[in-house]
Formats: sequence, C-alpha cells, structure tokens
Amino acid sequence: MLIDQVTITVKAGDGGNGVVRFNKNLGQYGPVGGSGGRGGSVYIAGSNDLGILRNYRYKKSFAAENGGEGRGQNRDGTDAKDITLFVPIGTVIENVTLGTAEEILVTDQPLLVARGGIGGRGNFHFRSSTNTRPKQFEPGKPGQHFSLKLSLKLIADIGLIGLPNVGKTSLLNELTRASAKVGNYEFTTLEPNLGVVSGLILADIPGLIEGASKGKGLGIKFLRHIERTKTLFHLVSAESPDRVHDYQIVRKELSAFASALLEKEEYILVSKRDMVDAKRLTRTVALLKKQNPRVWSFSIHDLDSLKSIQAEIRTIAGKTTRQIPAELK
Repeated sequence: MLIDQVTITVKAGDGGNGVVRFNKNLGQYGPVGGSGGRGGSVYIAGSNDLGILRNYRYKKSFAAENGGEGRGQNRDGTDAKDITLFVPIGTVIENVTLGTAEEILVTDQPLLVARGGIGGRGNFHFRSSTNTRPKQFEPGKPGQHFSLKLSLKLIADIGLIGLPNVGKTSLLNELTRASAKVGNYEFTTLEPNLGVVSGLILADIPGLIEGASKGKGLGIKFLRHIERTKTLFHLVSAESPDRVHDYQIVRKELSAFASALLEKEEYILVSKRDMVDAKRLTRTVALLKKQNPRVWSFSIHDLDSLKSIQAEIRTIAGKTTRQIPAELK
C-alpha cells in the first residue's frame, strides 16, 4: 500500500545549560563555567524510494537530542547530533504550526524543519572588572517543535485518469507487471497504483467524479498527484451512454482544481471496445476526436490494441530521461 500523506511531530533538541564554576587552582578563583552545547536540529531530505512514507505510518514523533551541559575549566557542553528524516521526491512539507510549506524536489539538499536551541552561557561569560565572581548563568534555549503534514505529489511520467470503473487499473496491470485490485464498482482503487513500462512510471489515479475538486467522492486527495505527471491518458468507457459528457466532467474537475492541468499533453483512450458494436465505437472515436485529435480505442482482451498504446508509450519514452526508483524495477 502506498502511503501518500501522514502527519508527524518533530522536536529539535534544547540547548544545554550553562554552568557556574570557579577556578580553585593556586589562588585563582575566577569564573570558569562553560556554556551549554547546541541542541540537535531536524532535517528532511529527499529519497527516490516512493514508499518511504510508510516509515511514519505508526511512529509519528521524532526528536533530536539535547545539547550537553557546560563544564568547568571553561569547557562547553557537547553539541547534539542532528537527525534527518527521508521522504519521497515530490513531497510537500506543510508546517501546520506556522502555516508554511516547502517542497522536496531533489535528493541532495536537506531541508531544515526544526532548529536546535543554542546553549546557555556559563558564568565565565559574565565576568567583569566589577564582578570577578559572577554566579549568573543561562539555561539553554528550547529547540523548535512543530507539527508537519507530509503530502506526496507523485512525479509520474504518465497519469491514467477518468471516471470510476473505466478500466484504468486493468490497463495498468496489462501494460506493466502491476497486480493492482480491479472490480466492477466505483472506487475499486482507493490509492494510486504505480507501474513501469518502457522506462516510464505510470500512475493509476483513483477515479474522479463530478464535484471532486470540491471534495466529493474521493475528493481532492488524489488530484494533487496529477499535478506532477507529464502526460495524461484519459480513459473513457465505450459503454457509457454519453462518452463526451464523461470526458468533459473530468476536464472540468481538473480545471477547477488547477487550470494548468488542462495544458498537459493528453491522449484519450476509449476502453472496453469489445463491449460495443463497430458502429458505436466508430461514432465514439469520431465524437471524442472533436475534443482531442489523439484518440485510441482498446480492450484489455485485444493484444493488437494494447500494442498500439505500448508503441505510443515508447515514443513518449524516447523524449524522456527517467531514473526508475529501485522499488518499482
């Protein structure tokens, strides 16, 4: 199961306390209390492992260690080690506490999400000509503590979209070696399924319905995954009473969510061609070509029609450079 959204809490370490110490050597009674060490910070870094959010399914809280307390002879406390959490490339880090958001798009630039507290000063730092035996010191500063919402926006090459029960998952299973659940009812797919064909990542986006952009059905939970896909395969069932209307419903929801989605390269795939007669199929293709000239029809039981789709995917692959995450190979 692909975990694509979790909420966690992160706590950076507190700075260590400064201390009060005095030199007792040979009549030198000056202050020698050291300062506290820095608390550990929390970073988030990108990973090519698309399923790594599973690490946060049960463990929800992460904390760095506190800095060490200052010591005598003007020795500062030990700085605590930072900790790094990993998320898939394409994850949005929303700081629920502050109302800010950042995106993880690369693997080599860790993002600081909670800064460790600085250590407090020891009494050595409070000495003066008028106060040669200061007893002042500072406690360490607290580390930052935040609630973070981690939301994965899949970076797929091709997104399979369409109303529920139009055959998206079946097509994914046939084109790739995926084994996603299929069924003849709405919302069989409750999470995105992934597969690889010709070196490209395909994402089966759970069925959209009218009003999805406003939260109806599965709502906008999966619309965000379409934002990062480069190409859309828009499936329309040949069995539908109004194929053009079905197509326009999905396009309307994409536009309502983010108008830029309408600018993505799109192919219309008429599914279940084996369930209608030739005359109806020809009319369906003609009607949909008025919406978009790139229209194919297929059946998962028709090998030649699947080969045509595979050939087009190979053409798309020739224009794309992609490093496949290990768990999808």
